[in-house]
Amino acid sequence: MGLFDLTPPGPSDSRHPSSSADTTSPDATRPLADRMRPRTLDEFVGQEHIVGVGTPLRKQMETGSLSSLILWGPPGVGKTTLGRLMAHYIKADFIPFSAVLSGVKEIKAVMADSEKARRSGRRTVLFIDEIHRFNKAQQDAFLPYVEAGHITFIGATTENPSFEVISPLLSRTKVYILDPLPTPLLVELLHRALTDKERGLGNESVEAGDDVLFRIASYANGDARSAYNTLELAGRGAEPDSAGVRHVTAELLEDVLQRKLLRYDKAGEEHYNLISALHKSVRNSDPDASLYWLVRMLESGEEPLYIARRLMRMASEDIGLAEPGALAVTIAAMQAADFVGPPEGNLALAQAVVYLSVAPKSNALYTAYGAVQQDIEQTAAEPVPLHLRNAPTGLMKGLGYGKDYQYAHDVEGKVANMQCLPGNLQDRVYYRPTNEGIEKRIRERMEEIRKLRAPAAATKASHPKKES
Repeated sequence: MGLFDLTPPGPSDSRHPSSSADTTSPDATRPLADRMRPRTLDEFVGQEHIVGVGTPLRKQMETGSLSSLILWGPPGVGKTTLGRLMAHYIKADFIPFSAVLSGVKEIKAVMADSEKARRSGRRTVLFIDEIHRFNKAQQDAFLPYVEAGHITFIGATTENPSFEVISPLLSRTKVYILDPLPTPLLVELLHRALTDKERGLGNESVEAGDDVLFRIASYANGDARSAYNTLELAGRGAEPDSAGVRHVTAELLEDVLQRKLLRYDKAGEEHYNLISALHKSVRNSDPDASLYWLVRMLESGEEPLYIARRLMRMASEDIGLAEPGALAVTIAAMQAADFVGPPEGNLALAQAVVYLSVAPKSNALYTAYGAVQQDIEQTAAEPVPLHLRNAPTGLMKGLGYGKDYQYAHDVEGKVANMQCLPGNLQDRVYYRPTNEGIEKRIRERMEEIRKLRAPAAATKASHPKKES
């Protein structure tokens, strides 16, 4: 069997009733998702962190030294495909095994056949789909054969293996985490399916614009199988025009998905129009408008984490220290949206948007940062003043490092009358807090600090000098 030969391993596939027939022939009766399975690692899209060039797992596959492992990830991200590729790269029989349809009796029968194959010099990859559905006794049945090396065990699961796979099996395998496929990668896969004349829809005269493919990919939510199924259903449901071309339109896709499609272009003007509307509604303390623009973006297929990043910017740019908790709320919303995923995770973003909308507003921090940037660009970068430098060696002390430094904790009020800016920017004021929210208290504290700094000069000489 050649390295890239994806013909079925032969009679060994009949050793178990759940084994499948050849899934790589361009049989139009098979689902598009099955026909478009990658045949080589070069065709495999995504999961670069585990199968990219130079990664340990890819090296194992290319050298034929693959060890038992578990693939953990959501549906439609390539777990089964990767298992098939692994078997063919190491020139092994691929035995798919369903946790839904099989029990201990079937496991032992397949294991016995695998042991015989091993003695005759043939390797076996046993691929266990939905391994989390096996109970403890069923999982125990694999252990002796994994331990003895009679099989290369590959388990696939959508559930956390730490809770669903027994510890002895976990200790004998390496867990690899597969990520949902990003929308751009799904669009790339859909383009391939439209143009592939051997396995895809290239001979069926199906056309779809980039905006339609983007919608399909967005609603697939990282699941390539779902994206392929939607494209195939829409393509087959399109009426051919006079030239025999089937156009997948937004209206047709709306019927297929059974939901309204909103005008949106993730990389175009509408994308920026909507995020601008959301940002300005939050800035204007309008929770109702903010919620509207948020939900409209999410329902249009925008990436939730993109919105979360923009909310974090709003928390610092438009609220800042008037409500310091705003940044923590947006970070928590981002983590919740990422962990839970849509649609449930979208509520965390909605919670953050309302919080930001009603929070007191201040751009004082944003303005201060810009002023510092301007000074850095327009003034000389003077060295750090000697009194602010540490002096860990005698030579540095002799050069004046740390001289005249005032240790604030030895000064009444904990504020020394000491200049901490470079000489060319002495007494420059950047941060000017407003009277909004917590910044009102910050403003009062800064006034108190200024009053404490002035009389501190009179008592400066009476306190010992210390280095930070």
